[in-house]
Amino acid sequence: MAPAALVRPQGQACGQLAHPSPGTWQHGGVTAATHSTLFPQVPDTPDAVLEGLDPEQREVATALHGPVCVLAGAGTGKTRAITHRIAYGVRAGILQPSSVLAVTFTNRAAGEMRGRLRQLGASGVQARTFHSAALRQLQYFWPKAVGGSMPRIIDRKIQLVADAAAACRIRLDRNELRDVAAEIEWSKVTRTVPADYDAVADKHGRETPRDPAEIAQLYAAYEDLKRERAVIDFEDVLLLTVGILQDRHDIAEQVRRQYQHFVVDEYQDVSPLQQRLLELWLGDRDDLCVVGDASQTIYSFTGATPDHLLDFRIRHPGATVVKLVRDYRSSPQVVHLANGLLAQARGRAAEHRLELISQRDPGPEPVYTEYADEPAEAEGAARRIRDLIASGTPASEIAVLFRTNAQSETYEQALADAGVPYQLRGAERFFDRPEVRKAGVALRGAARFGANDSLLADTVDLPSQVRAVLSGEGWTSEPPSGSGAVRERWESLAALVNLAQDFAAAKPDATLGDLVAELDERANAQHAPTVQGVTLASLHSAKGLEWDVVFLVGVAEGMMPITYAKTDEQIEEERRLLYVGITRARERLHVSWALSRSPGGRPNRRPSRFLNGLRPGSAATAVRGGAGSTGGIERGSPGGTASVVPRPTSRTPARCRVCGRTLRDAGEMKLMRCEDCPSDMDEALYERLREWRAVQARRSGQPDFCVFTDRTLMAITEAVPTTPAELARIPGVIARKLQRYGADVLAICAGQDLEADDEGD
Repeated sequence: MAPAALVRPQGQACGQLAHPSPGTWQHGGVTAATHSTLFPQVPDTPDAVLEGLDPEQREVATALHGPVCVLAGAGTGKTRAITHRIAYGVRAGILQPSSVLAVTFTNRAAGEMRGRLRQLGASGVQARTFHSAALRQLQYFWPKAVGGSMPRIIDRKIQLVADAAAACRIRLDRNELRDVAAEIEWSKVTRTVPADYDAVADKHGRETPRDPAEIAQLYAAYEDLKRERAVIDFEDVLLLTVGILQDRHDIAEQVRRQYQHFVVDEYQDVSPLQQRLLELWLGDRDDLCVVGDASQTIYSFTGATPDHLLDFRIRHPGATVVKLVRDYRSSPQVVHLANGLLAQARGRAAEHRLELISQRDPGPEPVYTEYADEPAEAEGAARRIRDLIASGTPASEIAVLFRTNAQSETYEQALADAGVPYQLRGAERFFDRPEVRKAGVALRGAARFGANDSLLADTVDLPSQVRAVLSGEGWTSEPPSGSGAVRERWESLAALVNLAQDFAAAKPDATLGDLVAELDERANAQHAPTVQGVTLASLHSAKGLEWDVVFLVGVAEGMMPITYAKTDEQIEEERRLLYVGITRARERLHVSWALSRSPGGRPNRRPSRFLNGLRPGSAATAVRGGAGSTGGIERGSPGGTASVVPRPTSRTPARCRVCGRTLRDAGEMKLMRCEDCPSDMDEALYERLREWRAVQARRSGQPDFCVFTDRTLMAITEAVPTTPAELARIPGVIARKLQRYGADVLAICAGQDLEADDEGD
């Protein structure tokens, strides 16, 4: 039996190893996913939490009160910004960990958020999906609100839908059962009851799998059967929680006393039902931070809508809006293609698109390839992937992305024939795999017996101990030939071996027991090590991930956009889906399509219309979306007006003002000079600023560095700013501190005496 901590059904494995990153935001030290050291040191001060953030991310991290809306483009470090925001608030004593609820949409994303918060020293913050948070509340309050035991939650709707169809004497095949189940899910998350289904479906222009009246009948029968059998489904968890919070004000108040600060990730994917639950959690408060990108809305078929994100300023006129457009993930060539794709878009989401600015060095241009048929396309991709791996690109840094899961089989076969290992996105979670569970038991036992375990007799360090233990579970120094289940088991064990090596490198004194504890923590957070294999994934399941090399395959009319996308709204969502696929690539992007489905077939397909004007030799499409939005900050006021604070979008590297060398260290960036270059600092001015800072710190009951760090004071002293604009350009002088302390600092720099004013307080 595996230890409980290694068997946590909370999410899918991330499967992405961290990449070392430079220390400053100007040089690619920020990314939307992992790009950090594998086992980073916990920051020792609140200000240290802010190190490495760019100006907009820092604004997010320090805007801890009132409504905040973060419009974050792909690869701009949104997860980094919001986790540092929570961690900074906790470490500075402004937020209590137990009072913060961060919600997102997948267990993997929630697990990643918990892992990052733990690394930042902010353990105790609740990071959950909407459903997980609602289920905890429902289980806790059910006896008080309803009485008795909570009904059992069914895993799948299909059988119950089939029983409802039989009761209604309606025959449904397997595909129709799945489609009707999806319609019931959509109805529930849009808060549509059976009697209203026909009218609401017509209003939304839904293409229903059966006559709307029949679906309404099936929906009603499905609900009746649930009540008869005393079961509930996945959507009922949210519906029932909403019902209890609406009807029982005492319970609602209890929840609101517990959670006083909310962060919602991927806010463009919120459904009307989830939005209602969020409103009930909030009550009449506004301590809410939402993060999203309307250009990445790709789940409208499930009821998700970007309207809540786009209307945030209407509901919260005093909100601060921060736009993140510095793309740290993708090369300028990839970003240029992504921007060009959205420039052709139309509709409300397109009107709010963000114009990304790559922060990376130039890379190769995207490669476009046309094939005679789909098998040839798959074989061509497999050959290129094999060559990439042979030239040093890790298999785990390559992905093949397609529109539908049905396309997977062709690529599985092609990669297997080419001898390339692969893994399917959405397959069994890493920590739930049988071989990983058994490995956990073996490692725990070896840690417990220590030197008495014969397996460890000839080992000299932690990695050799892990290799010795896992050799008894099937790990070998060389991978097995071929693919399939044997290779997949070996890959899982090899991932644990690699993790042990990285862990020992980061913590040389670590023991086998320390590694087991780390695995327990990772299982809790579903923070899995990398499995060495090319990732095969649908575009929908690739959301939130990234790779060095991405192959976008099947980019042809009929597949992208998909055949059944008829309306303008559906076509635009297909465009956004392709945008998500493009922005998964860091360095290399391969785009391909086939002229026919099978060898010898009629070559009647053509490349996707979305590539018109973007791929070489294609006719340009008229730009309809207008200019994209640049980065910056809009601060709301109680009266509903907003002031715009533009942020620089230049990618010019910062250079020392003395010798001209490119600066990379965060401390040097603040001073705008190398550490070793001579300083022209006025020591007397520096001491006056330090004395003033001490007074301000005593007044606020905070440490000195919470006012300004020593580095920031040194930078102010060397720059001697004379205007608020000059002071705002100094790193470390964020908007909040400029507003609070700017007048005093400028007065001191101008030689004015504030002592009398200080004594009067």
